[in-house]
Order: sequence, then C-alpha cells, then structure tokens
Amino acid sequence: MKWKLAALILGILGGVGALISSIILIGQAGSLIAQAAVPSVLIGMEWAAVILALIGITGGALALSKPTIAGILMLISGIGEFIPSRMDSYLVIGAYLLIFGGILALYVGKYKARP
Repeated sequence: MKWKLAALILGILGGVGALISSIILIGQAGSLIAQAAVPSVLIGMEWAAVILALIGITGGALALSKPTIAGILMLISGIGEFIPSRMDSYLVIGAYLLIFGGILALYVGKYKARP
C-alpha cells in the first residue's frame, strides 16, 4: 500500500508542478509573441503541456485503485512534457516526477502485494 501511496503523491505533485509551470510558460510565450520574437506555435505547445499535466494528475489520482492504468497515464504525460519544455524550464522537474511515479505505479501494478 505504501508504494501505491508513493506513486499517487509523485503523480499528483508532478502533475501540479507541470501544470503551474506550463501556465507560467504560456504567459511568457504570450508576451514574446506580442513582441514578435517567437512563433505562435509555441502557445499551442504550452497548451499541450497543460493538457498533459492534467492527464498526469488524473494518472496520479488513479494510482491507488488502478496502478497499471495510472502508470501508463503518468508515463505518457511525463514523456510528453519534455517536448514543450525546451529543457530549460521547470516542466522538466514535473516530468521527472511523473515518469518516476509512472514507473513506480507500473511496478506496483505488476507485482501485487501478497495478503
């Protein structure tokens, strides 16, 4: 049970961290687009990061009841967060937490505790 709880905490913390940082990055990209310094496709990538963060939070919330599905959702979200992060933002921290939580949830889902 403690491993499922750890996967839940990592998934929710990683998802919330990625959500907050992606919203901050949307604001930064919006100001850069107003100055015509970056293309507008950057905003679409940051909105994709918001959606992926919400998927990661959902995966973290499912870690207690359905750890295999939760692990898959967290891994998809964590790996997907690397695309818009440009490797210089705080999205990377949330992505690492989601990936670690996803691996942990898959491990818990594969090896169920004995009664």
